[in-house]
Amino acid sequence: MLTLATDLDALTRFGRALADPIRCRLLLALREAPAYPSDLAETLGISRTRLSNQLACLRDCGLVVAVPEGRRSRYELADARLGHALDDLRTAVLAVEADKTCPAAEAKGCC
Repeated sequence: MLTLATDLDALTRFGRALADPIRCRLLLALREAPAYPSDLAETLGISRTRLSNQLACLRDCGLVVAVPEGRRSRYELADARLGHALDDLRTAVLAVEADKTCPAAEAKGCC
């Protein structure tokens, strides 16, 4: 049974998904168009096993869905608005100066 995530839960899930570079690359690829796992593995240059684990995480986070097509499943973003959110986040990150970090990054273990 599907349920709607609370605001805090949704942000936590989104953050967890974005914490891994491979998952970020997967989300950006799926932002462009739905795809089959074999194609995604080839595009990203990773094994199908590793891809499967990352897709499972993104499914658990509620960000992607598997759409059965005969004997195969096609993956896509769970909501088209996620593509817009990724664009907004990507743009915001690009606006940050690459050589600047939080002054307390080492002490706090952040950034």
